[in-house]
Amino acid sequence: MQDQPSPSAILGLAIAQLNAIDPQGGRAKFEMRMVAAAMQLVQRALDLAPGAEAAEHQRLTALLNAEGDTESLNRRLCVLIRDGQLTLADASLAAHLRATTMEKLAVDQPTYASYRRALERSKG
Repeated sequence: MQDQPSPSAILGLAIAQLNAIDPQGGRAKFEMRMVAAAMQLVQRALDLAPGAEAAEHQRLTALLNAEGDTESLNRRLCVLIRDGQLTLADASLAAHLRATTMEKLAVDQPTYASYRRALERSKG
C-alpha cells in the first residue's frame, strides 16, 4: 500500500502552486523546481503504484496464507510482527519487506543514493 498523500492531492497542490507563482519573483525558479518535482512524483505514482500494490497484495496473501484487501492484510502482518509470530528470521517476511520498501522508494525517492546502490546490487 502506498503512503499518503495521494497522487491526486499532490497534483492538486502542484497546480495551485503553479497558479500562484509570480514569474518576476526571486523564488520563481525554486518554486518551479518544487512543482516539477511534485508532478514527477505524481507521474511515478501513476506509472508504478498500481503494479507495486498488486505485487504487495500477492506477497501478503502468500506470506499470511490469507485473503483480503491489502490494508487488512497489512494490519494482520503488523499484529503478527508485534506479537513476535513473524520475525526477520523468516526469509519470506524479510523478502516481502525489502520488496515493498524498494517499490515505495521507486515512487517516492528514485534518486536516493542508498536505493540506487541497492538496485545496482540486486541486478548484479
